[in-house]
Amino acid sequence: MKSISELVGITERAVQRIVADLVQQEYLKRSKDGRRNRYTISAQKPLRHPIEAHRNVDCILELVLTKKERAEMLEAQE
Repeated sequence: MKSISELVGITERAVQRIVADLVQQEYLKRSKDGRRNRYTISAQKPLRHPIEAHRNVDCILELVLTKKERAEMLEAQE
């Protein structure tokens, strides 16, 4: 979370709150890997805003990741 906070330019605590909210609303799934948490994206979950509810999270991933990155991410989640 520290590297995300530095990359985005917000505090680490803010990242923690955002991630906790996304886990609570099931956009992310948390699992333990030793002492670390691993997160899985629920790519088929619809977006939250009513205007965008006809789209899913995967639509956002298409905008920010290359095809190769998306394939690797999906493969790692299986």
